[in-house]
Amino acid sequence: MGISVAADSEALSGPQPDARSWRPLRFLNIYRIALATLFLVAISVGTFTPPLGMSDLPLFYYTSLAYLIFGIASLLAAEHRLFPFQLQLFTQAIVDILAIVVLMHASGGIASGLGMLLIISVANAGMITVGRMAIFFASLATIAILLEQSYASLLAVGSPFNYPQAGILGFTLFATAGLAHILARRARESEELAARREVDLADMAQLTEFIIRQMQTGVAVVDADGKIRLLNRAATDLLRLERPVPHVALERLSPELAELVGQWHASRRNERELRLQGTEGNNLLARFADVGRRGDAGVLVFLEDAARTSHQAQQLKLASLGRLTASIAHEIRNPLGAISHAGQLLAESPVLEGPDRRMTDIILEQSDRVNRIIESVLHLGRRDASQVTEIDLLPFVEQFVGRFRNAHGVRPEVLMVEGPSAPLQIYFDPLHLEQILTNLCQNALQHSRQDSPQVQISLGRNRQGDAYLDVTDNGKGIEPEMRAHVFEPFFTGGRGGNGLGLYIAREFAECNRATLVHFTPPEGGAGFRLTFGQPDQQIQ
Repeated sequence: MGISVAADSEALSGPQPDARSWRPLRFLNIYRIALATLFLVAISVGTFTPPLGMSDLPLFYYTSLAYLIFGIASLLAAEHRLFPFQLQLFTQAIVDILAIVVLMHASGGIASGLGMLLIISVANAGMITVGRMAIFFASLATIAILLEQSYASLLAVGSPFNYPQAGILGFTLFATAGLAHILARRARESEELAARREVDLADMAQLTEFIIRQMQTGVAVVDADGKIRLLNRAATDLLRLERPVPHVALERLSPELAELVGQWHASRRNERELRLQGTEGNNLLARFADVGRRGDAGVLVFLEDAARTSHQAQQLKLASLGRLTASIAHEIRNPLGAISHAGQLLAESPVLEGPDRRMTDIILEQSDRVNRIIESVLHLGRRDASQVTEIDLLPFVEQFVGRFRNAHGVRPEVLMVEGPSAPLQIYFDPLHLEQILTNLCQNALQHSRQDSPQVQISLGRNRQGDAYLDVTDNGKGIEPEMRAHVFEPFFTGGRGGNGLGLYIAREFAECNRATLVHFTPPEGGAGFRLTFGQPDQQIQ
């Protein structure tokens, strides 16, 4: 038959299979027990069941009983791994062949049809075994069938015309063994390929999850039922969540974002802006994309901090502003220098009277102030360090208000100052603080009521102990849709403005480690709060 000892040795000493290889052996033992039990029941009910045991009923009975006991023992040995896998498989296949051939002989030989059970045994062994052992089992079964037929012919209990039937059965056993072995090999190759692909997919999924969690852009995956499947760290921070909460309805975490997702499903617009009303007034920019080929698997949400995007745009505007201010600084300073020089010459004239000399002083003072403003704007473009000094806030503001009233002709009841009796010591650049106050007061006067304008400057400390300065007016206030843009450069809501006042004021505040925010006073109008940091935080 061409079966070598090396093949047998290879099959018996192969590597120990895993649990997936033991499982078919368990089913084979269960089949063996069921078959033996069926034979015993069939001949024990008292009704003769031909052709079972037709030639030798006692031999058929005891062989079936022994086959049942062997099946139970094989099942226990396989469950507890008492012997090596290949040894158990080899032993059970040999016993199956011998037991079925004996049962076939006790039932009248090949004509009984019990030899067909060998096809099942050989096929099972061929699907489980490795190497050429499947052909070995088919050869052994064929030899056993021929020997049984020869033995039956010698005893004159079998017909000599059954040899062709035995040959056909042997050929069927070889074909079954070969086909079962080929199918089993392809199944194992497919299983190994699937296992490798599973490992690759697991590694890819782990890498993708790591990349998503480390992204600066917030990423959220929402399934078709509106539940969060994935939420990276950036999205958790942007949504102001304490920790990631997957498998929770998005509407519970962020109703605004859930509403936008629903609107996007309806309109399929690629981008929308989400505004969350937080303590810091943070704005989020949300973008959406379908998950799955048909978009029925959910939606992928990208969240970005609108302030960061706005900051990038502002940096571009700031770069353009820096180039513009650098180019026009020389043009401004030339006539400004001429005005200042003419004012100095005019002040030296002996024929000037007191009021005229006061006018020349104003010209020189304001020329110097304009020159300092130009230098501050240039420093702002370069983000130079502020010249921080210690300032007593209330006297500084009162002096500024006095100068502002005189320069703009404002009555005392229009621009008022209110502050605590205790001193408020801050560290700030005086020129920057004066520029901030000038911008805020000019805006407040411009947007106050025209019939009875009123601007209030209030000083105090917040709950954290930080000093603050509020500038409020009694106007109509800022429209809700404009509040997110008031600090953007070149954005203006009034006539004749250049849109740089509040932007420069906030940049000056940040240069001095302070914050400038907008708020709506309880009595109406508009308000801006400049909050100063602690002294140890402001000293550079």
